Amino acid sequence: MTDSKATIKRALLSVSDKTGIVELARGLAELGVEIISTGGTAVKIREAGLDVTNVENVTGSPEMLEGRVKTLHPAIHGGILARRERNDDIARIEELGIKPIDLVAVNLYPFAKTVAIEEVALKDALEQIDIGGPTLLRAAAKNFSSVAVVCDPADYKELLHTLRENDGSLELEFRAGLAAKAFKHTSQYDSAIATYLSYISIDSDEVLTERPKFPPFTNVLLEKIRDLRYGENPHQDAALYRELGVEGESLVNAEQLQGKKLSFNNLLDFEGAWQLASEFDGAPFCAIIKHSNPCGAALGITVSEAFEIALACDPVSAFGGVVAFNTDVDGAAAEKMAEIFLEGIVAPGFKPEALDILKKKKRLRVLRCPMRSRPTRWDIRRISGGLLLQDYDFGFTASDDWQYVTRLRPNPEEVSALKFAWRICKHVKSNAIVFTTANRILGVGAGQMSRVDSAKIAAARFDAKEIHEPIAMASDAFFPFRDGLDVGADAGATAVIQPGGSKRDQEVIDAADEHGIAMVFTGRRHFRH
Repeated sequence: MTDSKATIKRALLSVSDKTGIVELARGLAELGVEIISTGGTAVKIREAGLDVTNVENVTGSPEMLEGRVKTLHPAIHGGILARRERNDDIARIEELGIKPIDLVAVNLYPFAKTVAIEEVALKDALEQIDIGGPTLLRAAAKNFSSVAVVCDPADYKELLHTLRENDGSLELEFRAGLAAKAFKHTSQYDSAIATYLSYISIDSDEVLTERPKFPPFTNVLLEKIRDLRYGENPHQDAALYRELGVEGESLVNAEQLQGKKLSFNNLLDFEGAWQLASEFDGAPFCAIIKHSNPCGAALGITVSEAFEIALACDPVSAFGGVVAFNTDVDGAAAEKMAEIFLEGIVAPGFKPEALDILKKKKRLRVLRCPMRSRPTRWDIRRISGGLLLQDYDFGFTASDDWQYVTRLRPNPEEVSALKFAWRICKHVKSNAIVFTTANRILGVGAGQMSRVDSAKIAAARFDAKEIHEPIAMASDAFFPFRDGLDVGADAGATAVIQPGGSKRDQEVIDAADEHGIAMVFTGRRHFRH
C-alpha cells in the first residue's frame, strides 16, 4: 500500500538551467541526502564544495555520444521506477545492486529558445531535443507514489522548506502536485518539438527556411489561474487560464489590488479597456469601456483631466464601466472616479494616495498591469469543433501613406482629429462609426448590422454647435453607399477617415466634395467582430 510520506535519501540532479541548483544541492546535503549528478551540473555542485557522485559511477558506463547518452540506464531508471510497496520490485533491484532514487530534479534543453532563431541550423535544433531529461521526468512522475520530481527552479525553495518541516519526507499530495507539473512540462516541450517539425522547410541539412506563419499542427497549452465569479451570466461557471509559452505583458498576469472576485464579463471589459489604453503613449489617456465598447476616451494634460473628459463623452453609459489609463493613477484622478459607480480600474500603477482613496470602495476592482507589448503568438477565437487563428490587429496606416481623395485636404488640426478617431475606431465592434475631436470621443456607433445606423447612433450623441474644434468621422470599413457619409456631414464632421475599397467609392467621394468635407483612405480595414 502506498505510504503517504516518502523519505528522501538519494537524489538525482541533472539540469540545463542551473538557476538555484547549488542552493538545492546544499539544502539536500544538509538533510543528509546523497546526491547523484551529470556533466556540468555535477561540476557546478562540486565547485561549491559539496559531495556529489557522478552518474557514470552509478551506471558503470561513461557518458557517450557527446552527452546524448548518460542517464538512460537500468541502474538509474530501475532506482526511480521501483515500486516501494512491491516486495518483488525491491527484491529485484537489490539483486541487481540498484539503489532507489527518491528525488529527481531535472529541467530540459532550451529547444523553444533555440528554434525561435529564424534560420537556426537543423543540426543545432536537433541537438536541443532532450531525450534523457523527459525520460527521467516521466519516470519519476509516473512513480510519484514513492518518488518526488521537480522541474522548475522556482519550486526548489518550497521543496526544501517542506523537507525541513517534515524530517526529510514529502507528503503524497505534495508529490502528486510536482508530478502533474512535470507532465505539463514534458507536454509543453514535446508540443514545441512537434509543432516545429511539422512546418519546417528544409533547404539543406543545415538551414531551415521560410517557415509558414501557421503550422499544420499546434497545441494550445493552458494553465488554470483561478475560478471566476461566474461566466457571461450568473448561471454559467467560468475560469481564467494562462496560455503557456506566450511572452510579453498581458492582462492574465495583472495584479488585482482590491475588489470583488472577477467575472468573465469583467475580464472582457478590462481587456478592451487595457488594449485601447495601450495604443497611446505620451500624454495621459483614459478609456472607459462598457460591454466591450468604448463609451468614453480622451487625452488630457493630467490623469484627472483625461478621466473627466472621457467621462463627459457619455456619463450615463459610463455607469458600471471599466476604466483604463496608460499611466499611473494619482490621487486627484482617484477622487474623481470615487464619485461614480465603476466595476473596475486598470493602470500600469497607482500612487499611494490613489490607493488610499480607492480602498474605501471595497467592491471596486483595481488591477495593476503594464501597458501591452506585442504578443508572440496568435489571436485565437473558438468556433464549435475548432479554433480560428489570426495575427493580432496591430499598427496603423501612417498619415504619410493616406490617400487624399477629395478636393479638400484635411488641415493639421483635422489630421490630428483623424488620427485620434482612427485609433479609437479600431477598438469598436463592427460596424463601427466614431466621431471625435483631436483628444476626445464625441459619439460612437457600434455593432450595428447597417453602417448607416451606426452613423446615426454616433451622431445622436453630440451637438456640433457645442463643439469648437474640428470634428473627425471614422469608419472601420468602407462606406457601401453615400448615406453614412451624409449622416456624418449633417452631424458636423469636417473630415472623414475610412479604408476605401468599395465599388461605390467615387459616389462617396463625390458626396464628400458636395458637403465640402475632406476625406482620406487608409487602405486598411479594422473589423472587430
